[in-house]
Parts: sequence; structure tokens; C-alpha cells
Amino acid sequence: MGKTDLSLRLAKEYACPIVSCDSRQIFKELKIGVAAPSDDQLRAVKHYFIGCKSIEERYSAGKYELDAMAVLEREFESHKALLLVGGSMLYADAIFKGIDDLPTIDTELREELLRYYAENGIEAIRRRLYLLDPEHYKQVDLSNAKRILHAIEVCMMTGKTFTELRTNQKKQRPFAILKIGLTRPRKELYDRINRRVVEMMSDGLEEEARNLYPKRNLNALNTVGYKELFKYFDGTWSREFAISMIQQNTRRYAKKQLTWFQRDEEINWFHPNDEDEIVAFVQNNVS
Repeated sequence: MGKTDLSLRLAKEYACPIVSCDSRQIFKELKIGVAAPSDDQLRAVKHYFIGCKSIEERYSAGKYELDAMAVLEREFESHKALLLVGGSMLYADAIFKGIDDLPTIDTELREELLRYYAENGIEAIRRRLYLLDPEHYKQVDLSNAKRILHAIEVCMMTGKTFTELRTNQKKQRPFAILKIGLTRPRKELYDRINRRVVEMMSDGLEEEARNLYPKRNLNALNTVGYKELFKYFDGTWSREFAISMIQQNTRRYAKKQLTWFQRDEEINWFHPNDEDEIVAFVQNNVS
């Protein structure tokens, strides 16, 4: 029992579609490595934002907010409840809180900064961000080049700091939100992750990743399950070590997700196996 099975049951219960907030399941080229819903599951219930974009496209949480809110507005005309399903933190927050209205980045500036990063490395862009916005430098994930570059882009486009432009004000939504989180004891969760990775390899993850290897530098492929296998393909790692790193990095990401979502006091937490209890809870709280 996991979120996919539960979401399908709830969608059938309320005869409503599922709106995904998974930032990687949105890409049509990624299936096994992101545990995308199967064809049968997609036929059983209408899904939004599954396999609808190409890894060649640039897509962001800000764009997702606009697209998803349009879908929600339209679907609420004929449904009393809708399901938002997924664990991508920024995509979920795009609906729960909204994304700050930051400027569109000039393509030439973006390409210039990407070249600078490629030639000088991550330490150079860290230093540049520190000079432009020392306050955001203290908060940003300094191992995430994409986040660092985006903050620099905003600073250079506007002449203001990224910190100044982020309001962090929660947007009002025209619908009530009932939040449900699924969690397991750590050992159970980690054992399940380790087994799941082995199953994905048996299901063809290696072949899927090998087909995507020529496009490995795309941002969409900087994703657990693919980036580790790319290091196996280029001879940096052995196959066994790459699999062990997929397991380790998936565990780390799961821990990061829990830490992020546990800060939200509005989330009602359940074990995934408590399916009947979860369904009853939803029924009691959705009028």
C-alpha cells in the first residue's frame, strides 16, 4: 500500500481526477525511475501533469502553479473535491502557499551564467551569490547549483537582492485544503526503498537510463535513479555501486521530504497501510 493505490481509491470514491504535484513524473521520458502511474492506472482515473512535458523543456514550480491552478479552477466547476498527489516539495507549496512573482530571466543572461558555471565550477557561483545577496547565501542549499544560479539571475535582472523580492506571503486560495501525509517507521521505510530500487532495476530502469544517457546534461535528468546510472555508464562507478548509491540517495531524499513536510502543522499523518482509517478521515472532513 502506498500513495498511488490510496489516491486511486479516493479518486474513485469521489469520482474526481488526480492532479499530480510530482516534478519528475511530469516528464514523458521518465517512467520507471520516477515510479510513474501505469497505463492501467492512468486509464482508471484521469490524471493531470503525468507525462505531459518533455525533458527538453524548461519547467518550474512557478509555471506549475499557473498551470495547476487553471486546472483546479476548471475541475472544481464539476467536482466537489479534487486530489493533489505527490511529494515534490516546491510543487506542493506552489498550490498550498503560492510562488513569489519573480521576473522572467533573459535567455542570454541564463546562457552566460551557465557557461560561467561550466568553466569555473560551483565555488565560483557561490562566491558571486555571496557578493550579490549574502542573506540568501546563508539560506540556500549551497550544493544545488540550479538554485544558486537562479538567485544570481534574479539579482542581475532586477538590481535587487533575491531576499528583497521573496515575500513568503501565503496566497489565499478559493478552496479548502485537507492535507494528508504518509509516513513509516524509519527502518521500514528504508528497507522498502532498498527493495524498491532492486525492483526498478528488474523492471528495466537500466535500459531506460541508457536510452536517456545522450541527454544526461539536461536539468530534468539530474534526478536520483538516473544520475547514478550515468556514472556507471561512463565508467566512473561499478553497476553494484551505482545501485547502492541510488538506494542511499533515495533514502536521503525521503528524509529531506519528511523534514520539509513535518514543519507543516496542517498535515494529518497516517501509516500508508491505514487505508480504511484514511478514507474515513477524508469522508468526515469533506462536506
